[in-house]
Amino acid sequence: MKAKLLRLYVALERGFGPQHWWPGRTAYEIAVGAVLTQHTAWANAARAVTALRARGLLRPDRVAAMSEPALAAIIRAAGTYRVKARRLQAFTRWLLARFGGRVSGMRRVALPALRREMLGVPGLGPETVDAILLYAAGRPVFVADAYARRVLERHGVLARDTGYEQARGVIEAHLPSDPALFNEFHALLVALGKVTAARSRFSAGGPRSARPRRARPRRGPARPSP
Repeated sequence: MKAKLLRLYVALERGFGPQHWWPGRTAYEIAVGAVLTQHTAWANAARAVTALRARGLLRPDRVAAMSEPALAAIIRAAGTYRVKARRLQAFTRWLLARFGGRVSGMRRVALPALRREMLGVPGLGPETVDAILLYAAGRPVFVADAYARRVLERHGVLARDTGYEQARGVIEAHLPSDPALFNEFHALLVALGKVTAARSRFSAGGPRSARPRRARPRRGPARPSP
C-alpha cells in the first residue's frame, strides 16, 4: 500500500507540479480560510479573507471582539455567512482562550488530544479541523476530503464509499508522518479531482448554460458594451 501511494504521489507531482497550499500570509489567516471555505469554492472564501485583510481584521483579538452581524456582513462572499461568522468566532475565541490566539501553541500539544478538543468547538467538523491542523499548525494529519477520497477510490487505494475517518486512517497508517508530504499529497489529489470532475461534466453535456446555443436573430440595434 505504501508503494502504491508513493507511486501515485510521484505521478501527480510530475503531472501537476508543486501546489503551494494553503495560501495565506499568517497561520491564523490560513485557519480563517479553512473555516470560510466550508461548502463553497475557494475563490469565494478568498474574497472573504481579502475583505477581512483590507479592514485590518485578520487578528484573533479583533475577530473575537466583533459583533456577529458585523463579521457576517464582511465575509458575505463566502456564502452561508451568518453560520460561518458564528463558526469563525467560536474557533477564534477557543484559540484565544487555549493558546492566547497563537496558532504556534497548537504545535506543542499531543495531536490526538488536540484534535478531539478542536472537534468539540461548535461548527468545526473533521475536515475543517484537519485542514487547520495540517495547513495552519503544520501537524501530520491527512485531510481526506471528498476529492481525495474519490481519486483514491478510483486508484484502488480505498474501497468504494469509504468514510472520512477511515480514509484518513488508511493514509496516515501507510505513509510517513510528515506534514509536508500530507500537505502536498492532499493538494495534488484535489487538483486531479477537480480536473476529473470538470471532464465528467463536459462528457455529460455540462450545465445548460455551458452548452452551445442556437443563434437567434437580433431584434433592434445592438446594446453598446458598458
